[in-house]
Amino acid sequence: MPHETPLIATIVIGLTLAFGLALLAQRLKLPLIAGYLLAGVIVGPFTPGYVADQKLATELAELGVILLMFGVGLHFSVRDLVAVRSIAVPGAVGQIAVATGAGAALGWGLGWGLGAGVIFGLSLSVASTVVLLRALQERGLVETDRGRIAVGWLIVEDLVMVVSLVLIPPLAGLLGGQAQPVEGQAAEVAALGLGPVLATLLVTAVKVGAFVGLMLLVGQRVIPALLHHVAHTGSRELFRLSVLAVALGVAFGSSALFGVSFALGAFFAGMVMAGSTLSQQAARETLPLRDAFAVLFFVSVGMLFNPAVLVDAPLALLAVVVIIVGVKSVVAYGIMRAFGHARATGLTIAVSLAQIGEFSFILIVMGLSLGIVPPQAKDLVVAGAMLSILANPALFGALDRWQARAQG
Repeated sequence: MPHETPLIATIVIGLTLAFGLALLAQRLKLPLIAGYLLAGVIVGPFTPGYVADQKLATELAELGVILLMFGVGLHFSVRDLVAVRSIAVPGAVGQIAVATGAGAALGWGLGWGLGAGVIFGLSLSVASTVVLLRALQERGLVETDRGRIAVGWLIVEDLVMVVSLVLIPPLAGLLGGQAQPVEGQAAEVAALGLGPVLATLLVTAVKVGAFVGLMLLVGQRVIPALLHHVAHTGSRELFRLSVLAVALGVAFGSSALFGVSFALGAFFAGMVMAGSTLSQQAARETLPLRDAFAVLFFVSVGMLFNPAVLVDAPLALLAVVVIIVGVKSVVAYGIMRAFGHARATGLTIAVSLAQIGEFSFILIVMGLSLGIVPPQAKDLVVAGAMLSILANPALFGALDRWQARAQG
């Protein structure tokens, strides 16, 4: 039996290097995230030496996203989600619209077509689940009003991106890429006389609605009952296994059967499990795995980074960072204040969303594979993500100091 496989090598080298560089980052008083990202750069394909399996690293990182969103769902309820809809829906949609427009304008300035600019702008508009939730959890904000608004905002962004990912392939020809045939259930609906785009949108809405309905009507009864049944066996090992099976099983099933993202599926799994009195124990059982795979997420981001973009397109990259950190923050703060929320709440939401991550990569890679966006767009999005992720702890640190002075 071989002593090294791509999976084992990716996990071992990724975590070991991340630990060493995070320890160095702490001594230099830098965010630990800086060490994780640098570890990814070192084992990535754009630097000499060992190159980790990028596909495996991305899939491992996805496990971190699933466990993180599941953990957040455990602290949420349907009532919490409904309570923030009046700000989360217009806020997320408004911010996405403005950021997409700014990204499209930048794309036009770089000589790209309108379709490329729209995909590029969408990639700059959606915040990273891992970065946002990590910052909120470090400050104990997840269960506060600010935290609930941020999570609700994130869920709306997630839904918009799910719809976007479904609609981009049938629209590829109109967006300047390679036209894609409409397949599966959407093709059957389109044959009834509806256009391919409307048919795809209708099928997506039905699938998402069916998933939410199933989780709220059936999952809310079955999952807590299952958890209590397993707890009565007295086996902590079996209880831990049941929690992981529900989190990962629902996330995977929601994606395979309903076309919902892993993150959204895991969130709903956690939210229906929150109705159980054992939800806090379930959260504790998943914590070690969640933290380990969250580290692999940042390593996977570093692996995507091409340092050459810093030299080849510095002004374009600066504009990207301004859109992510500046434009998105200003829009989010303006919307929060317009809806009557306090300055501190508005600033927290603005800083929370001033970064991009996993959905951004999925969108831009899809645009590239369909021939809609040029290769430079992917490099700019990845570099923008990495710089904004590095900047986010510093922004939160500045916000913490401002709040301490304001309260003092």
